[in-house]
Amino acid sequence: MKSYSPRTASRRHMTNVSYSSLSDVKPWKPLLTRLKSHAGRNSQGRITVRHQGGGNKRLYRLIDFKQLKLNSKAKVETLEYDPYRTAFIARVKYQDGVVSYILASNEMKVGDEIITAPEAPLKPGNRLELKNIPVGYQVYNVELRPLQGGRLIRSAGSFAEVLAHSNGYTDLKVASGEVRRVLWQCYASIGQVSNPEHSLVVIGKAGRSRWLGIRPTVRGKAMNPVDHPYGGGEGSTQRGTRRPKTLWGKITGGRKTRGKKKWSNRLILKRRPKKSKK
Repeated sequence: MKSYSPRTASRRHMTNVSYSSLSDVKPWKPLLTRLKSHAGRNSQGRITVRHQGGGNKRLYRLIDFKQLKLNSKAKVETLEYDPYRTAFIARVKYQDGVVSYILASNEMKVGDEIITAPEAPLKPGNRLELKNIPVGYQVYNVELRPLQGGRLIRSAGSFAEVLAHSNGYTDLKVASGEVRRVLWQCYASIGQVSNPEHSLVVIGKAGRSRWLGIRPTVRGKAMNPVDHPYGGGEGSTQRGTRRPKTLWGKITGGRKTRGKKKWSNRLILKRRPKKSKK
């Protein structure tokens, strides 16, 4: 982690991830595209996600989550920062000259060789079918359907642990503590996603949040009664309602939102444990 001299009040506790391990290169132009910013608005122009807007301009890196070039070795050319995700990315070049971006594993270094194959060597960064990964190994960028591309375990520092193989399924324990079944023909990458120190970052000041496109959040009890269920009262008062509610009066804080008939419920062997009250 990188810390700063306390020359101002906001600098005193500010921390950031050290980028010394990344390559000092510009991003690969053919794999860049501009995404239009919608600032939390839907197709009708109405805000559906609050507290978004502004921020620095950025270009989207086209990431290859599938890595379908089977049995073709790829060399890691660079490790780079990606403004659209918490993890670092790696630029790899295959034997046929094709260049692509992939999610970097925590142990990946420039010059490493990786490969995607049904029975690839058990080396961090290599990608293979779940049924060929021994119990106890850590995996990331896991598919939910064969050859669909990675859907699970893609954020910084995350990984899933292989618990068992049986009847065409692999049991994975994810970061939340949930145990989930996935078809064992699905591909997954060995290791842990890069940048595990991301959770230790201290923003430090309001301006830095604005650079990230995060707008201010106002407390409900600081509003008027017409604007929020918690609004009104003299000074700093209690919320005045038994159950916690959203801005629109919907009950939150413990209410189950997952559908009881959702098709994938049968694949969840153990739900994530509840947080213990202090």
